[in-house]
Amino acid sequence: MVESAIKIRRALPEDVALISHLSTITFADTFTGTCTEDDMKYFVENAFSIKRVLPELKDENDFYFIAYYNDVAAGYIRLKEDYTDYPAIKKYNAIELKRIYVLKEYQSLKIGAALMQFAVNFAVENNYEALWLGVWEHNEKAKTFYKKWGFMDTGETHNFPIGNTPQTDIWLIKFIKKN
Repeated sequence: MVESAIKIRRALPEDVALISHLSTITFADTFTGTCTEDDMKYFVENAFSIKRVLPELKDENDFYFIAYYNDVAAGYIRLKEDYTDYPAIKKYNAIELKRIYVLKEYQSLKIGAALMQFAVNFAVENNYEALWLGVWEHNEKAKTFYKKWGFMDTGETHNFPIGNTPQTDIWLIKFIKKN
């Protein structure tokens, strides 16, 4: 069974180079061709640098979890209670799925599903009412994945420029059912 080969653990500050590496590869795989090379380089160097990621990993309220497939890092999620980008979500006790990144060569192995289930379980265990995220408006593969997981379009968007290239994300929400 594929799922039995998947293990998920919390990322530690010493995983900073790994998180930076996974972020750079997965982001470039998704967004190359949607912006200039200079914009991509600038964004990746700023958003996923060791200098940027290390304080996040040291923050006990910023939750990174790495998925391993047969002991090889295949992807990760980042969860954080953060209302800055979408203040309207404050009406719920909600946690943002800030990232769910899986290396392209592992995407057919249910790594994304394992990470999403982990995120849902985390939300349930920590008594959140909702899990929310932003997804690029043209990422049909991701939007289909989120819809299968019960995420709904809020009808609201936000700007997510890559350098000087404008991009738009759609806010999605999944309400958490209490057992």
